[in-house]
Amino acid sequence: MTRCPWCEGFDLYREYHDSEWGVPLHDDRALFELLILEGAQAGLSWATILKKRENYRHAFDGFDPVQIAQYDDGKVAALLADSGIVRNRAKVVAAIQNAKAYLALVAGGQSFSDFLWRFVDGVPIQNQWASMAEVPAKTPRSDALRACENIPSSPLASLARPV
Repeated sequence: MTRCPWCEGFDLYREYHDSEWGVPLHDDRALFELLILEGAQAGLSWATILKKRENYRHAFDGFDPVQIAQYDDGKVAALLADSGIVRNRAKVVAAIQNAKAYLALVAGGQSFSDFLWRFVDGVPIQNQWASMAEVPAKTPRSDALRACENIPSSPLASLARPV
């Protein structure tokens, strides 16, 4: 298997690259998990988030949007005290707001998968970059996804790759 240069360096990166990166994903819950993780990643390396992924899964109730949307000040305080995740109030609050937005979308009769896939006309984007220097940090499509809380365009470009 040919690997992208960014995934070399440690096993979690290689495993993520080989099993998840760029693989079309249509499962709403798995996409919601990526949304929360990408929000946590903003300003940090993806390696940092991959190392904390299982901690996130536990701290954020298996990425259950119904539970996350109901988090109160006590739960926020507990999350901010959890050294297993990125302890940033704005990112935690954004995860709660994104869970509420996710639930509103679903309540309106649209799946999260359908919502995301419409930004790429239902077809995965296949780029043929010759070097890492060519890979843009953001794209017009990632800019269009900015309705999500606390997620700059750059991580949204990453979220759009498996979509």
